[in-house]
Amino acid sequence: MLELPIIAALNHVIVRTPWAQDKLAPFAGREAVFAMPPFRLQLQVSGNGHFAAGKGTPDVEITLPADTPFAALQGADKAMRNARINGPVEFADTLGFVLRNLSWDFEEDLSRVVGDIAAHRVAESLRALTAWQKQAAQNLAENAAEYLRDEKGVLPSPQEISLFSSEIDRLRDDAARLEKRLQKLG
Repeated sequence: MLELPIIAALNHVIVRTPWAQDKLAPFAGREAVFAMPPFRLQLQVSGNGHFAAGKGTPDVEITLPADTPFAALQGADKAMRNARINGPVEFADTLGFVLRNLSWDFEEDLSRVVGDIAAHRVAESLRALTAWQKQAAQNLAENAAEYLRDEKGVLPSPQEISLFSSEIDRLRDDAARLEKRLQKLG
């Protein structure tokens, strides 16, 4: 249902990005599925490096966990960190590279509708709103961690983690020394 608008939006950006077309063109006819239950998007690469709706057997399947939209707030790399990829590595890597590096110049498109000055002001407002949302999400996460650590005692403090890590290191070194002594005896 959302497949055609998503494909149209991707192609709109790709048209203005010749390097993306050049990267995708060698994979003409190949298909990829992006799955994030309950959503599924199947794309086929066309001969000119654009996308079309896929209908055949996918060459690559990229499965994203349900928390991907929240992880995307921290960046595309964070969102893709937990993706499971099945299929040829070269095609999957090219798709990933293109999708990570595409950027839509919405200010340019908006300026054609409302003019340059209004488009710039709207874009600046959206950038400020996005920055505020990221900061609010980060503050919420930090406050939740602080509450769970200091008030509830569920999470360890940084000092406790450091102490635990140093004790593990010491235990590993002691075990290595004991192993060497046992080898000398044996």
